[in-house]
Amino acid sequence: MTRIRDVVQKALATGYLTVEAENQLRQLLTSRYDLEDLNAFMTLQEAAMIGKVKQESRERCGIK
Repeated sequence: MTRIRDVVQKALATGYLTVEAENQLRQLLTSRYDLEDLNAFMTLQEAAMIGKVKQESRERCGIK
């Protein structure tokens, strides 16, 4: 089973979060996860806020 930290690691490595990965994260966040996954998710949020990771969903609707 995929973990939150796996999805985050891929996004951080590529600098890009796909719509598919966003949906996967939404699904994973509805189930039980550990502190390492929570920390990974917070790292991804910070990376997106400072521009280290671009979000496909924001590009599609023109949000920067």
